[in-house]
Amino acid sequence: MKPNYKNWVPKGMVAGYLVGTAATLIAAAVFGSVGFVGSLTWAIVLFSIFATLAFILAVISAFMLAWHNAFSYNGTRQLSRRIIEKTAAKVVVPVGGKCLDVGCGSGALTIAVAKKNPKAKIIGVDRWGKDYASFSKLLCEDNAKAEGVKNVEFMQGDALVLPFSDESFDAVTSNYVYHNIPGQDRQAVLLETLRVLKKGGTFAIHDLFTKQKYGDMEAFKQKLLKMGYEKVDLVDTTKNDFMTEKEAKYLFLSGSALLIGKK
Repeated sequence: MKPNYKNWVPKGMVAGYLVGTAATLIAAAVFGSVGFVGSLTWAIVLFSIFATLAFILAVISAFMLAWHNAFSYNGTRQLSRRIIEKTAAKVVVPVGGKCLDVGCGSGALTIAVAKKNPKAKIIGVDRWGKDYASFSKLLCEDNAKAEGVKNVEFMQGDALVLPFSDESFDAVTSNYVYHNIPGQDRQAVLLETLRVLKKGGTFAIHDLFTKQKYGDMEAFKQKLLKMGYEKVDLVDTTKNDFMTEKEAKYLFLSGSALLIGKK
């Protein structure tokens, strides 16, 4: 039995855009026919509209395919595997301690941290749901079994309001989660995650920390230091560490960084 960590860009999502491209191309051909609409003017208008939509969807489909191929866990580039393993390497959980992985998805980061910290308990939490229907608690549990990892637990939960008391974990991790949460103050979401971290605990959170999504992260770092955190670093992960600069630009991941530190 092999683990199945799925893909951060599911096949269904890629297929949806490809089908949309094909459908709009067909619509351009049909509605752009003078014989169908009975008017040259309307034929030109409708053809232009559907052809433009087809072009836009084709471009999106091309990027979706590129992302899908790059993020294949066992593919040629194995970008997702590199990101997961390098994030996990930043976390050391004390013997008998606990680590929380927020937005665990298919369990990849939770399991990677568990393998590096076999004498600690690692808990993965995710809301799962219809947006990423191929990810589930059962999938996480099956992947843990396939990896022979027993020091993990998976549960349903929301990153906006974590179902844990203050300072209940020795470490917290997350990977490419918060930028997907629409309409939220993402710095506030980070604070909610850090709320459950014990004094002296460590954190490693990887995401697209762009100003558009997160605001001023340098100011946020200073805020954490003033709150009593001992160390806070925002490390650019596009400089041949997690990925190459070329990959980051090609895949629109240029805002990727690792927020790491100690409370």
